[in-house]
Amino acid sequence: MIKEKVQKFGKFLSGMVMPNIGAFIAWGLITALFIETGWFPNEQLASLVDPMLKYLLPLLVGYTGGRVVGDVRGGVIGAIATAGVIVGADIPMFIGAMIMGPLAGYTIKKFDKAIEGKAPAGFEMLINNFSVGIIGLILAIVGFYAIGPVVVILTEGLKLGVEVIISKGLLPLVAIFIEPAKVLFLNNAINHGIIGPIGIEQTKELGQSIMYLLEANPGPGLGVLLAYCFYSKGGMKQSAPGAAIIHALGGIHEIYFPYVLMNPLLIIAPIVGSAAGILVFSIFNAGLVATPSPGSIFALMALAPKGGMIGILAGVAVSTAVSFVVAAPLVRKAAKKLSDNNDETVSENEEVVINKEVINKIVFACDAGMGSSAMGATKFRNRIKGFASNITVINSSVDIIPSDADIVVSHKKLEERARKNSPQADHVFIDNFLQDSKLDKLYSILENRADGNRELEEVAVAEVAASVQARETSILKSDNIILGLSSESKEDAIERAGKILVKEGYVKNNYIAAMQEREKIVSTYIGMGIAIPHGVGEAKKEVEKSGIVVLQYPDGVVFGDDLAYLVIGIAGVGDDHLEILSNIATSLEDETLVDKLKNTSDKFEILKTFNK
Repeated sequence: MIKEKVQKFGKFLSGMVMPNIGAFIAWGLITALFIETGWFPNEQLASLVDPMLKYLLPLLVGYTGGRVVGDVRGGVIGAIATAGVIVGADIPMFIGAMIMGPLAGYTIKKFDKAIEGKAPAGFEMLINNFSVGIIGLILAIVGFYAIGPVVVILTEGLKLGVEVIISKGLLPLVAIFIEPAKVLFLNNAINHGIIGPIGIEQTKELGQSIMYLLEANPGPGLGVLLAYCFYSKGGMKQSAPGAAIIHALGGIHEIYFPYVLMNPLLIIAPIVGSAAGILVFSIFNAGLVATPSPGSIFALMALAPKGGMIGILAGVAVSTAVSFVVAAPLVRKAAKKLSDNNDETVSENEEVVINKEVINKIVFACDAGMGSSAMGATKFRNRIKGFASNITVINSSVDIIPSDADIVVSHKKLEERARKNSPQADHVFIDNFLQDSKLDKLYSILENRADGNRELEEVAVAEVAASVQARETSILKSDNIILGLSSESKEDAIERAGKILVKEGYVKNNYIAAMQEREKIVSTYIGMGIAIPHGVGEAKKEVEKSGIVVLQYPDGVVFGDDLAYLVIGIAGVGDDHLEILSNIATSLEDETLVDKLKNTSDKFEILKTFNK
């Protein structure tokens, strides 16, 4: 439980910074290129460095933090509140932004909830705007006089602590904390929530910081993966080279975490490797000008200051070599102790159970939703596209798994969070996103279902058609569906729908005028190219029985500022028609399905969608 809370808090911290990494890199590149000691000194362009550092970057973090908590209004007030701590201090206010942004977002969220439904009609916009302005003003003052000074003291304390550690030659010891935290998927929290703000303060004074290299160094993980390449067996040996390339060149460090977690004693290797790398970085006085994200060797080289490339590459090389030397005997011993056959037997005994009858979306989820899950999703998507092109495969953060996910694939260390955030889905928990026996089993399940579906397709279609046919006698039947109509005015389209309702005995003739009157009051266009014209309340006496008419206009009918491709005339008695309306509403969630209905030449497609 504690681990889950720590992971969630770390994810929250990194979530304020990660969306703005591009801005940090832009600032870092400007610093590296144009300051007096940069690659291409330029006094005018170098003037961008301080304003971006002091104002732009903290405001972006504050806005993002506020938006995470309180949506767009939270983002705006978060930026206002952050301005207070920025102006009230002489140091870059990243920690202050991480405090004020979420605090402001939370405050406006609570305010909005408190006044929900209480605002007088016509005053909503006035209250919304002034509430942000007034509460933002108060929080900016609080930030200026209270939060800012506290953050300054805290930052100076952290800075002093780092300087003491460096002066005593103890910086390599931080590897004892960083590497275990990384393999528990806290890498982003460490890098962006702790190391980043300290590094930025150092960069302001020195033009670079070694702090950026502590977590982002790909060497320790690369050494472990190379040990698997040479000394492991079977599936792990086969997957390790690809993982090594993705890790070192792509900068996706999460890829090596499972290799360590499978043999926890291996954590010694990246710890020792990281410590050796930090020692070399210190000897060469190496550092970067901004946070490298992702931690790719290319990113490290791109953000190296002038004259600093050799020290960075030397540190990465040494950390890789040391990690490899320590990991090699541990991997070799594990391979001898547990043969591939035994590994496969154990994996085969772990069942993959998929209870969902229909699978439309598979989500690969990791902590950040950007690294290992993206690789896993891409590989699996390409793997099944030959027989399951109808299945969407995406990646996501484990904390924001889409609610329509049918299957969620995540690392077993994230099981508790994955189940909590997607209780509706079937779950598959794996050790490795690139190669895992459970992914093979999931593949086999999907493939077998696809084969079965192909064999039973004609029977299934016949059964559905029969079911629909049985219901055609009530509310929606094939005679009520007109396809391929030429564009006309909305008045004519409503008239046409009304006449069919009259013809089929659903309404009296006066109902058509009521439909036109309803359209004048408020447009019945509901989005996604669909309009649902119907009569006003007084017209219920004109309704004989519930009925629905569907008119398809491939070129559209103008409804105000929008085009309606499906005009659905409705007449309802009681609740008879609500099931079909519910099906229509559900269909709107699937853009692909809506597009299909707009252009179909088969009435059956509409019947099976709305009459299901």
